[in-house]
Amino acid sequence: MGVVEGRGPSLVDVAVLAGVSTQTVSRVSMGLDNVRPATRDRVLAAMAQLGYAPNTAARALRYGSFRTIGMIAHGLARTGESRTIEAVTEAARDEGYTVTLIDVENPSSDVVSAAATRLSHQAIDGLVIVRAETVTPDTLALPSRLPVVVSDSRFVGHHPAVGADQVDGARRATQHLLDLGHRTVHHVRGPAGSAPAQLREESWRATLEAAGRPVPAVVPGDWTAASGYAAGRRMAHDPEVTAVFCANDEMAAGVLRALHEAGRAVPGDVSVVGFDDILLAEYLWPPLTTVVQDFGEIGRRLVARLLSEVRAGSSGTGTGTSGAAGSGAAGSGAGTGVDPDADDEDLHEVVPVELKVRQSTAPPRG
Repeated sequence: MGVVEGRGPSLVDVAVLAGVSTQTVSRVSMGLDNVRPATRDRVLAAMAQLGYAPNTAARALRYGSFRTIGMIAHGLARTGESRTIEAVTEAARDEGYTVTLIDVENPSSDVVSAAATRLSHQAIDGLVIVRAETVTPDTLALPSRLPVVVSDSRFVGHHPAVGADQVDGARRATQHLLDLGHRTVHHVRGPAGSAPAQLREESWRATLEAAGRPVPAVVPGDWTAASGYAAGRRMAHDPEVTAVFCANDEMAAGVLRALHEAGRAVPGDVSVVGFDDILLAEYLWPPLTTVVQDFGEIGRRLVARLLSEVRAGSSGTGTGTSGAAGSGAAGSGAGTGVDPDADDEDLHEVVPVELKVRQSTAPPRG
């Protein structure tokens, strides 16, 4: 049996060519796992041979969903972004959803808003924004009634947010160094436009002030090992520097190299702590003490929260989603679909962090 002349290939055509049921073809087209690999390969081969593309609109009518999540991100090479994207993709796959990703060139409000509109035209059920950076809730315009979750605590009161406990992580890192006996802790921060960098810096500063310790001038960085290396060279010859908290592990790696080249031993002369626990952290020399973020849990919670919004919206009882930019002050709920009487805690999930102590930290000499 061939394709009927005058129309494109259908799901039935694929089923006949592959020798399977239409239900099996439907499962394969949705990316579900309950199909044997050999059968899936046969169906995919039949799709390719016939040039069949699933009808997403028809699928949405039948199943009440496109089974697709949109995601907007910036700076995919950075650890936090790449691991969050990976975690969201894995969590979506476990729920039977695929992910459509747009990597925006810069995280300005206009660019992110345009990307969201573009994604909404590609048949998605909801949207995950990974770290909006310079975008604020009042400047971000999103398609009406599109379910949205954001990996950024600044959007609490506008959209559900999920993220690691940046404040507690920085506090743990700083307090660990103080508890070892260091008089104060120097800080290499992330870029000025980064919300996580700002939160980590503020928590570092607050921890020192609460302990009655001097607060050194912040050393700027941009998340890269090169910026950490430059910061390390600036601090290497200062005898007052005995403890350094770096806002991420890549910058900490650069600091380690700079200290080594200057002949300052780690942790004998200077203790160093990072943030993120990248895969290389335990293989640096010395192995790096760092704050562990559970990116897998962040991804699972982002997807779970988004699908909760999607399902609630489809039943007509959901919180809805965003309105236009400038729809009201944070927390007001005006134009956002968020219940103005809802507790912000219900809209902000904080994933706990832990401090992984390795050999890069020790009490100061003497």
